[in-house]
Amino acid sequence: MIVLKAPQDKLLAVLQSVAGIVERRHTLPILANVLLRKTGNALQLTTSDLEIQIRTTAELGGDTGDFATTVNARKLIDILRTMPGDQTVAIENSQNKLVLKGGKSRFTLQTLPAEDFPVVQEATSFGPTFSVPQKTLKSLLGQVAFAMAVQDIRYYLNGILFVAEGRQLSLVATDGHRLAFASATLDVEVPKQEVILPRKTVIELQRLLSDTDTALQMCFAHNQAKFGFGAMEFVTKLVEGKFPDYNRVIPRNHKNEVTLGRAPLLACLQRTAIMTSEKFKGVRLNLEPGMLRVASNNAEQEEAVDELDIDYAGDSIEIGFNVTYLIDALTSMGQDMVKVQLQDGNSSALLTIPDNDSFKYVVMPMRI
Repeated sequence: MIVLKAPQDKLLAVLQSVAGIVERRHTLPILANVLLRKTGNALQLTTSDLEIQIRTTAELGGDTGDFATTVNARKLIDILRTMPGDQTVAIENSQNKLVLKGGKSRFTLQTLPAEDFPVVQEATSFGPTFSVPQKTLKSLLGQVAFAMAVQDIRYYLNGILFVAEGRQLSLVATDGHRLAFASATLDVEVPKQEVILPRKTVIELQRLLSDTDTALQMCFAHNQAKFGFGAMEFVTKLVEGKFPDYNRVIPRNHKNEVTLGRAPLLACLQRTAIMTSEKFKGVRLNLEPGMLRVASNNAEQEEAVDELDIDYAGDSIEIGFNVTYLIDALTSMGQDMVKVQLQDGNSSALLTIPDNDSFKYVVMPMRI
């Protein structure tokens, strides 16, 4: 049976859309494979790592009929990448193997039985389904993902908190030293739901979502989330645990604030960051009426000092920060201006977008 017959670029795009979660080394060899299930003219491709499952359906030609098998996903992609984009490739099944043909090339690949593939059991009761444009969720993820913890023993920090309530969807990430919050308006009212999406899921969603207004459907169960967009269906386990109360972390009523250009501040921090040491990424900010001075030094007794003229008439404040945390936040914001609110040299700083409550970034000070 000819399982599929399609242009190389079309087949490669479909395969790459599901193969991001496939691990090269796994305790279960079949998890390195993609499940191919042909039903009539439609070919369904499924991958899983036991935590996440991605499935897409495409019409890729070939014979009509029912057929299922699994084959190594990475090998298939690596072979396809070496072929011209406009070349027609065909995959046939032959005695428990798949034969891939393209031009004068021929590859015979080993398969494993489709029935052995561990399909994720979907939760029985999901909450209400609601939708946002793909570009909205992609933008929200981009605004907070950098603040996720990486392999923290507080496992609930290794991901992003999703809060859907009323007509608002809010995303929050923190690693204990900084916190990023971003929100968007939903088309429909939904009952309050809070879930924590794992780090790997977040990264995969960022890769798959497009910058279009096409709708993304999502729904949550107590231990699972499900996303649907285009021909894709994405099911993931959730992180269990209690996320910190982010509302208590976001400062209110800081009395000193300054609004300044995001790009000049970012450039100033990037310059002074050059003179910080690899381990100790500290910079000193001196805020005085009319001026912001940023300074750094390192163990070799080298130093950098940079100044910005600003419109500020509040208290004089000296405060230290990890410069990477500030650069990450400013890089993820697309706006021209940024508002910085401070209380004193020992309290956390709040970065926001002027006249816009949809993004908040909190960063703890560090001793320098």
